[in-house]
Amino acid sequence: MPGPSLPSPSPRYRWAVLIFVSLAMFGNYYVYDCIAPIADLLSKQLDFTDSNIGLLQAIYSIPNVFLVLVGGYIVDRIGVRKAIFIFGTLCLMGAALTAVSGALPIMASGRLLFGMGAESLIVAVTTALAKWFRGKELSFAFGINLTIARLGTLLAQRSPTWARFAYSNWRSPLLISVAFATFCVIGAAIYWLMEVYAEKKYELGDAGPTDKVVLGDLFNFGTSYWYIVGLCVVFYSGIFPFETFAYQFFMDAHGVTREFGGFLVSILTIFAMIATPLLGLFVDKIGKRALLMMFGSVLLVPVYLMMGYTHTSLYVPMAMMGLSFSLIPAVMWPSVAYIVPQSKLGTAYGLMTMIQNIGMAGFNLMIGWANDHGHASAANPNGYRMGMWIFSILGLAGMLFAFLLRQREMGPHGHGLETITAG
Repeated sequence: MPGPSLPSPSPRYRWAVLIFVSLAMFGNYYVYDCIAPIADLLSKQLDFTDSNIGLLQAIYSIPNVFLVLVGGYIVDRIGVRKAIFIFGTLCLMGAALTAVSGALPIMASGRLLFGMGAESLIVAVTTALAKWFRGKELSFAFGINLTIARLGTLLAQRSPTWARFAYSNWRSPLLISVAFATFCVIGAAIYWLMEVYAEKKYELGDAGPTDKVVLGDLFNFGTSYWYIVGLCVVFYSGIFPFETFAYQFFMDAHGVTREFGGFLVSILTIFAMIATPLLGLFVDKIGKRALLMMFGSVLLVPVYLMMGYTHTSLYVPMAMMGLSFSLIPAVMWPSVAYIVPQSKLGTAYGLMTMIQNIGMAGFNLMIGWANDHGHASAANPNGYRMGMWIFSILGLAGMLFAFLLRQREMGPHGHGLETITAG
């Protein structure tokens, strides 16, 4: 006879799981954002061009064009706890290698290794959240996770202020990033222990059997899924490559200090940290997910041109970008869980992140080239305008993908993105 059924994990335990698994994301996000604040130091002390700096960010994404989908397979096959620990360890190793030498090949190799772990870590954590949280809690859990992760981004962006002592040379800020990278491993280890304990004491939700993955699976997720993927690519390609050069842009085109440039960039993150979980709750209540993603995309269209062509206050465009950066991820990532079967969720997130990285790699390289081609500098701030136009066009593309998604979801083949609300 079967033994007595075990209780479900308490809400307190599940939220503790969320906090500790997000700790790995916290370290990951700090390391990713540690390059932008030292861009001008790399130029002055190591003679790097903007194309070289764009390469340091692009090469993070390049391996994920191929490997992050494999990371999705790993998540589906070996489980989230082992995957999170493996990918967190790669993040720490990559951060350490980046700080070893000022030679571009070695720094690029470190960023390459970091990228191999970082995006797959995001896939694993995202899949873990979809396992522990369902229904009306899902978007809110994603929002809390993103808020904790973006705290790492915020600390990196504000490091020119709180770690001003380190910015006399390019290496010291990178050594600080290695210390933060240890959280990738610490958070992964704690999550592993908590999941092992939970399997013995609680009845965990069944993630569903993992079917054998064949190439055809990648093309069976449906039209709505691909519209979300398209929006994901153009959205993140407009945000992160902008951040790569934002410090230099603000310093050269608007005459601000590095510290104030960091504050301006951090407005985006602070806004997102506060608004993302609240918007997650709002979305769960009203539905209208594609409509809200359209609104978030529209906000991005004018902000770059406002900064590139005017010298008025920068607070307004950064706040608009912050609202978009809060709204779209809070809606976009949970929407995949409504469209894709649970057993294929790791693969779906892996594929989505893989294609996202194609865009991020390409546009980091493109904006670096555009700045070099336009001879962007403090003496020629108009040289940044080509890049600003590229970013604005990406916002228009995001609006188009969200519009097509809404049209699809309002028809007979929809998955309820516009109608499903929390009970």
